[in-house]
Amino acid sequence: MEEIFQTFGLSSQIVLSAIVALGVFTTLVAVALPALSGNKLKTRMKAVALERDQIRARERARLASEKERSRGLRQTDTRGIAGLVVEQLNLRKALVDDKTVATLRSAGYRGQRPLTMFLFARVTVPLFFFAVAAFYIFGLGFFASWPIPVRILIFLIAGYIGFYIPVILVNNTAAKRKQSIMRAWPDALDLLLICVESGNSIEAAFRRVAEEIGIQSIPLAEELILLTAELSFLPDRKQAYENLVSRTGIDGVKAVCTALIQAERYGTPLGQALRVMAQENRDIRMNAAEKKAAALPPKLTVPMIVFFLPVLFAVILGPAIIRVAGLD
Repeated sequence: MEEIFQTFGLSSQIVLSAIVALGVFTTLVAVALPALSGNKLKTRMKAVALERDQIRARERARLASEKERSRGLRQTDTRGIAGLVVEQLNLRKALVDDKTVATLRSAGYRGQRPLTMFLFARVTVPLFFFAVAAFYIFGLGFFASWPIPVRILIFLIAGYIGFYIPVILVNNTAAKRKQSIMRAWPDALDLLLICVESGNSIEAAFRRVAEEIGIQSIPLAEELILLTAELSFLPDRKQAYENLVSRTGIDGVKAVCTALIQAERYGTPLGQALRVMAQENRDIRMNAAEKKAAALPPKLTVPMIVFFLPVLFAVILGPAIIRVAGLD
């Protein structure tokens, strides 16, 4: 081992010191990151509180003047370079549809500012990828032996990838947010059932659940706070529940909101409906976990064949081969 180190001009002491320094560094990073990350829940709750104030201001303006109704949680935002680029290129008409807005809302990006930044990213990221590809291919001479059409094709593929990277990031964020809500939703229903049966109103129950469930799922706490604000300020409570369903896109949330709408319309007790819905959502979560566990053995087959069996054969047959070859 010492000879190998000397081949590279190193000594065992230097290598040991480097390993110790790396271990100390990783330990410090592991200890310092949680302290420096801050209170994410408090930051997200502050953002939701600002949006709640926007809902209140919008509803008051609507009541004051019916001619100036707003369509949703939207504000015009054309400030800055991003807004100017989006307005000048008319990107809202070219790239925005209902699915894009719904995906952004599912990812937690509500309002016009995130939409503007998303459209701005879909323009600037491809340009950045074009610049990087041009620098490596035509500036540094990468793939110089390849034909010009192939190099141009690589250049165009880099821009195409850059155009869809913002979409991929938003979709991944929406999927993670949806998964977080699905995991915490049955527990939230249990807390909601306790609050309702203790005599709280549905708004107070949702507010209390949002405060408690934030430890387990920050996205669910945000959605419940927005639901509480809309229940207080929207003229139609049914619209508030439908907005929650559209923001989350989860079947369990849709079923519960439908039950709540029917309970308020026909005056049926909420306790029994919430108890049944909580059990159904817990069964759904358990079935998803069992399905994921059942799919694990087939997924482990290939890694075990590739990595485990060769080592096992080497351990079992290695001594016999050495003895037969007379190398012992």
